[in-house]
Amino acid sequence: MLPAAAEWFSTWFDSPYYHRLYQDRDYAEARDFLSRLLAHLHPKPTARLLDLACGKGRHAMYLSEQGYDVTGVDLSAQSIAHARQFAHRHLHFQVHDMREPLPYGPFDFVLNLFTSFGYFEHEAENVVALRNAAAELRPGGKMVIDFLNTEQTIQALVAHETKTVGETTFHLHRHFHNDFIVKEISFRDDQGEEQHFEERVRALSRERFEEYFQLAGLRLAEILGDYHLRPFEQATSPRMIFVLKK
Repeated sequence: MLPAAAEWFSTWFDSPYYHRLYQDRDYAEARDFLSRLLAHLHPKPTARLLDLACGKGRHAMYLSEQGYDVTGVDLSAQSIAHARQFAHRHLHFQVHDMREPLPYGPFDFVLNLFTSFGYFEHEAENVVALRNAAAELRPGGKMVIDFLNTEQTIQALVAHETKTVGETTFHLHRHFHNDFIVKEISFRDDQGEEQHFEERVRALSRERFEEYFQLAGLRLAEILGDYHLRPFEQATSPRMIFVLKK
């Protein structure tokens, strides 16, 4: 495994400029999706949920507000420090690398949402992460992996974009390289210094995911295609939302 300092997400996700760039994300849409997903999965009132790669915990908080016991884990220490101010008896947050065994279970549901998978340089690490999560699922438990529809995303890539947020102008360059969808992010920070980060998500196909699931001992129950939970259509769906059973 590469040292954390060498991995793009370990620095970019802890940067205040990451949160600045994405401050206009549609959280109302995310809450609507989570509400539909809960109705679709219908967890028992006593269910324990894991939000895997929870960021600052906004979605874990919403899930907890619906009455469930929720644990959120994320690699970003700064994000977890922010989330912990909202922790309570039934809402817990931990700094955790999903490639390491999870000691917080067992869980009835594991949710990995909004393309929080496929970041690792070595493909085998994706399987390790899934196996670790599956190990913390109770028998009969379910896992949800929400990923982009890779084929559609590559076809629709906007190569160059400029976005100004407050006093910061971000220059974005998107491309496909060595099995990864890459977004390069350049800007001058508040001190006027040039900064450069990148985001890298492995271009995982449905078929490759299905190989991962088999290796992790998970059974694919269904694939949903968008945040309205319509069935997945390869040619038109924006998302691949996998519902898996242990």
